[in-house]
Order: sequence, then C-alpha cells, then structure tokens
Amino acid sequence: MRVNAEIFAATRIVLRSPVRRRLLFQHSHFAIDLGRFLLQVVPMAKRSLRRIRKRARAIPDPLLRREALSSIEMKSYHVAGAAVLATFLPQPSMRAYVGVVVPLESIYDYLDNLCDRHPTITPEAFPALHQAIADACDPDAPLRDYYACGPHGDDGGYLRDLVLDVQDRLRGIEGIGALVPFAREAASLYARMQSTVHGAAENRSRACRLWFDERRAAYPHLRWNEFVAAAGSQFQVYAPLFALLSSGPASVAPAYNSYFPNVAAIHVLLDSFIDRAEDREHDDLNLVDASDAPDEIGERLAGLAADSDAALRRLADSRAHRFVLRIMALFYLSHPKIEREGYSTETEAMLENLERSLAAS
Repeated sequence: MRVNAEIFAATRIVLRSPVRRRLLFQHSHFAIDLGRFLLQVVPMAKRSLRRIRKRARAIPDPLLRREALSSIEMKSYHVAGAAVLATFLPQPSMRAYVGVVVPLESIYDYLDNLCDRHPTITPEAFPALHQAIADACDPDAPLRDYYACGPHGDDGGYLRDLVLDVQDRLRGIEGIGALVPFAREAASLYARMQSTVHGAAENRSRACRLWFDERRAAYPHLRWNEFVAAAGSQFQVYAPLFALLSSGPASVAPAYNSYFPNVAAIHVLLDSFIDRAEDREHDDLNLVDASDAPDEIGERLAGLAADSDAALRRLADSRAHRFVLRIMALFYLSHPKIEREGYSTETEAMLENLERSLAAS
C-alpha cells in the first residue's frame, strides 16, 4: 500500500519548501501535532487498511475485485487524511475513531471507483450503491441489496461486511445517536453529487448548476462548483465523529456546521486540482476545470480558508480543527502529482494566497 510512501513523500516536500513550512508552522505546536499524526495515526490506519485489503483480495468477481483493490492502493492517501483528527484523541478514542473512519472511507473510495471505472455501471445504480454509506453511519439501519441495480457480480459480501464493520464500531460509541442525522444528510448529499457529476457528459455541468440553484439561497457565498465539491466531501461526517468522541453529543452540530460547506468545499476542490490530468484522460467532470473561472481557484480557496479558519476557532478543540485545515491544504498541494503533472507554478501561487489568508484570519 502507498499510504506511508505518499504521506512521507509529501512530508519531505513540506519540510523542504519555505512557503509550506511557514504555513505549517504558523503555530509552533503544529510541528508536534504533525509528528504524532505521522508516528501514531498513520501506522494505525495502515494496519486497519491492511485487513480490508485482505478481504478485497477474496472478492470472487474479477471486476469488483479490481476496483476494490485499486481503491485501496490508489486512494490510501485518502484514508490517512480521513484519520487525521485522531491525532488529537487519547489512545482509546484514537483507536475508536480510526476503527470507524478506515472502513467508512474504504466504502467511499470503493463506490467512487465503481462509479468512475466499472465498465457496466449506470447512474441508475448509484442510489442503491450509495445507500451503503447512509446505512453504515446508522447502527440501527438494516442491510440492503446495494447492488440491486448493478453492477452485477459477486463481491463475496465485501461491501456488506464494511457496512457491518462501521455499524458495529459506532455502536460502541456513547451518544452516537447525535451523529446519525448529520451523517444521513451528508450521505444524501454525497449520493446526489455522485449521480449528478457522473451523468451524461454533455449535461453534467448544467445538471450541477441546476442542483445548486435549488440550494443557492442557503449558500449565497458559494459558486456552483464549490457547492458540488462540498457535497462530495466526507469531512462533515469525520469532524462531528471526532467532536462526539472528544467533547460529547452537544458538539456534533457545531462541528458539522463549521465544516459544511466551506472546509468540505476546500477538501474536494484540492482533490480536483491535483486530479485534472486524470479526469481529462477519462473524460470525468473536474470541478476546477469546469468552474466558471478556473484561473481564480487560488483566490477562491484562500477566501474559503480564511472563513473556515474563523469558524473553526469557535469550536471546542479548535487547535485540532485548524491543524486539519492546514495539513489538508499542505498535503494535497505537496502530492507527487503536483510535480509530475506540471502544476508547480500554480501550486506555489495557491500556497502563498493561503499563507496570507490564514495569517490574517
């Protein structure tokens, strides 16, 4: 698995770059936090992912097995990122948090691969498939036939087992009922996003705009691509889960509202920024390329980051949340794809914008 290699490669880039170091060390304790993340959380996440990969290897259907294994190998970076808030939890809660987010992120990544790459899947299958996310986040939800509308093939119980794993682990967390409605809302938005961005190529951008028109009044500060990006993030599930473990049920709603939509939009826009070449190759909708003003992405991200940082300051455990914002930006903008795809000049400008906006916030 690439999780260690990619994370430590990005860390080396961060530590060798003056602008990246300044952004990371705007607060001196972030260096200590980074060390704990690398030395405790990343190995724990890797061990959990290793068990999931073993299950994926046993999938009978070759196409489903291919996509499951590919989602683990190619997106292990996502799993490490999903686990970052565990850095700020004591060991028992750290294990509980990682135990939930690794299989849950694996569901997200597996379904994303199926929607992107499986040759027989159609958008009609997306609602049933993505019900797996909503069910995983609700310990009382019944299991369903997530492949009812395709793709056809025997996964040996792989997806259902992941759902059960998340449910079982959530049952052991006191006050989990406070998280369920927010996780359900996030899952609903994610399913709608997947169906919208994977529609007919000639209609995808228009469908996204029409969807945003339904929600524009609630998010007047966003552009259509930023709203769609926010719907595609998982952090509005992971941050409330952390808040529940750290501070109790009353902290769940403030965490959700502080991450969605701004932090969530930053997350997926950064992912889209480094995936532009891959998305062009596969004719996928890229939320940076497709935006109305792609040359303004750096300024837009900086503005969203400043607003996010101000909101995160008001949360309990604000140090943890503000670390996430910075480390998320740094690790995406230090990914090996940056140099490989020729994005270095754009990235340096984005980092300088982010440094200024976060220093002023």
